[in-house]
Amino acid sequence: MGSAERTTAETSVRISLDVDGSGKATLKTGLGFLDHLLAILARHALLDLEVSAQGDLQVDEHHTVEDVALVLGRAVDAALGERVGIRRYGDVRLPMDEALASCAIDLGGRGYADVRPRPDPIVGGSVWLELVPHFIETMSREARFAVHLEVRRARSTHHLVEGAIKALARALRQAAELDPRLAGVSPSIKETLR
Repeated sequence: MGSAERTTAETSVRISLDVDGSGKATLKTGLGFLDHLLAILARHALLDLEVSAQGDLQVDEHHTVEDVALVLGRAVDAALGERVGIRRYGDVRLPMDEALASCAIDLGGRGYADVRPRPDPIVGGSVWLELVPHFIETMSREARFAVHLEVRRARSTHHLVEGAIKALARALRQAAELDPRLAGVSPSIKETLR
């Protein structure tokens, strides 16, 4: 179990999660598509996830999406604790109709994100083309994991974004699972992932 919260002049976000859950989600961000993506993340990563967020949506979606990612990353970090006994790595290729999403993740304690493609949201006509890579980068930094994610051949923004989140979720699920052969052992020769 992990939880985190953050309150600023722009947002108020509270998140709790269980990385050993069943995929249940209770979501209230004020953004239907963000709730949809978080539901996908919870279901495919098998997280039990509760998100409550209020943001300055009269301005735009950016602050709410960014702060949900920040708090979610902190809650994931808290839930993983010392990361003893986990598989640490996850690697997934996932089709989403015409799109193919690939995600490799390392829960090794260092935040890094390489998310592709990085289309111009103005040309693409969807704010989510900008927000989803930023969401993943922010989450990875706060959760202290490295992620390489690429979606190829997408002709639909929806498929690109949803495929990316599904691949991320499945890779996270793999990496966070307990490995019976590592019971009580750090998955690093340093003996710590802190």
